[in-house]
Parts: sequence; C-alpha cells; structure tokens
Amino acid sequence: MTTVLVVEDDQTQQLIISKHLTKIGLNLIFAEDGIEALSLAEIHSPELVILDIIMPRMNGYEVCRRLKSKNTTPKPAVLMYSNKTEECDFYWGSKQGADAYVSKLCHPQELINTVKYLLRE
Repeated sequence: MTTVLVVEDDQTQQLIISKHLTKIGLNLIFAEDGIEALSLAEIHSPELVILDIIMPRMNGYEVCRRLKSKNTTPKPAVLMYSNKTEECDFYWGSKQGADAYVSKLCHPQELINTVKYLLRE
C-alpha cells in the first residue's frame, strides 16, 4: 500500500483529504507541523508528501526544501496544498523543489488526479 504523509495543521482539512484519498487506497499518515513532518518522513519514507505552507514551528517551504535536499533515494514527491494562490506562491513552491501545487479551493477531483499523477498510479 502506498504511504502518503499529509502535513496539515487544520483538522477539517485533514478530514477532507482523508475522505478523498483513502477512497483510492492510500495509507495516510498525518503531521500537524513541519518538525513532526520531517520526523515522520524519516520513519515512514512516504512516496508522497502533501504539504500545507502556513504551519506552526516550520513552514511548508522549509519542509519541502529539507525533504528535497536529503541524500536519500528515492526522495518523496511533494505536493504543495495551500490556500495561498498567488503566482509568486506557485513560483516559490517550485523553487523549493515541489513537484506540484494545488489550491485548497480546487475541486476534490483535481487533488485526486494530481496525487495519482505524482504516484504514477
């Protein structure tokens, strides 16, 4: 079963993500901040990390940068999933190494399609 680390501090968003991604057979692990995310990524080696940007203790950009700079192979795919929807947000996410960027305002199917694409399912 494919493991996905979801880094999201909002409980409602965790439920929304869980509802849609467990339906497609993914094993989800949740972290509520960037520090916890890095620790769980070390332990579970997820294939994909879905990453909010605005979080306590460490923002998503920094988490992405650290995940992508590790000397481990393979590195997880990173999907930035945020309410931040300005062009500069998409640009900055890609500069940190994110593989994709989806707004939380999107239709749920867009999230599912992006996840499937990143996992090549």
